[in-house]
Amino acid sequence: MKKTPNIPAIDKTESALLARICTLVESARNTVARGVDLVQVHTNFEIGRHIVEFEQQGQGRAEYGTQMLKRLAERLTAEFGSGFSATNLKLMRQFYALHAQRMGQTASGLFEIQTRQPIGQTLSDQLATTENRPFSLSWSHYVFLLGIKKADERSFYEIESTNQNWTLRELRRQFQSGLYERLALSRDQDGIRQLSQQGQIVSQPKDLLKEPLVLEFLGLSEQARFSESDLEAAIINQIEHFLLELGKGFLFEARQKRFTFDDDHFFVDLVFYNRLLRCYVLIDLKIGKLTHQDLGQMQMYVNYFDRYVKTDAEAATVGIVLCKKKREALVEITLPKDANIHAREYQLYLPSKEELQQKLVEWAEIDGESGA
Repeated sequence: MKKTPNIPAIDKTESALLARICTLVESARNTVARGVDLVQVHTNFEIGRHIVEFEQQGQGRAEYGTQMLKRLAERLTAEFGSGFSATNLKLMRQFYALHAQRMGQTASGLFEIQTRQPIGQTLSDQLATTENRPFSLSWSHYVFLLGIKKADERSFYEIESTNQNWTLRELRRQFQSGLYERLALSRDQDGIRQLSQQGQIVSQPKDLLKEPLVLEFLGLSEQARFSESDLEAAIINQIEHFLLELGKGFLFEARQKRFTFDDDHFFVDLVFYNRLLRCYVLIDLKIGKLTHQDLGQMQMYVNYFDRYVKTDAEAATVGIVLCKKKREALVEITLPKDANIHAREYQLYLPSKEELQQKLVEWAEIDGESGA
């Protein structure tokens, strides 16, 4: 049995030093791992370029290309091991064709710097010093993105994965939950184009909104009986996932935030702060159908925060009533048009992307008719 080495105790001062050094080491390891990922991506892009250029030299027939890739895969696998199957080579070819076309550049133009790099400089050195690097995700990310057929949607997820530093698991979850469609349903046509070109830009409260919010990570069943307290407790237990679902810039402040007004006590279910908009965001949870009393209660919460909590330098408070069933007509008749209060539905299962896409098509048709 292997003995555990005796590790000497350290005092508080040394403990702080140890923590700082551990942070540096972990950061260095992450940087190295990311560098390896980028080298792999650029290498695969270059492999794809060589394959495409070879095929374009009079040898581009599909049946020839398939056999050539099989032979090439066998030789590369024998030389370097796994990772060079015919399927992977096809993905590299597809990856090159897609990104060279998207960037509006030839492969030689995209990597022109390679012909000018100093003698002895490796591709890893080049990637560490080159500004405006064309790729920033892992090869696994790009393989997943290649499976997204619609160019606008694929571009959105690539931008968000880069900006939000999503893991592959997070990227898959956001795609499977239809994030693109859910954001697009709350935007006009210009806003949808912006999603594909710039990702999600948060500059006003409505930019935060999506519908429905998908809370499948809470582990609650649609058929099970649970209370609003149960829903709140489940959210708190999965607060990291809930913040990811809410979107950009959210910081959690409190649950059941109490304030007293005119000798009565009131409790806001969840209080967040959005650092991008510099405002409080209040969320009230409802397990049933939305009522006008729910909206009136949130209006009172928002008024209180605007008058007694927020500073002059902060933006107006945003209120969100998260409910199982929203009624658009009720919201329109209850709230003034400029109200900073929104009702949004949630669901406890991943939505069907086909259903969301169909809703988006129907919404676009209605929007087109109203704008005609």
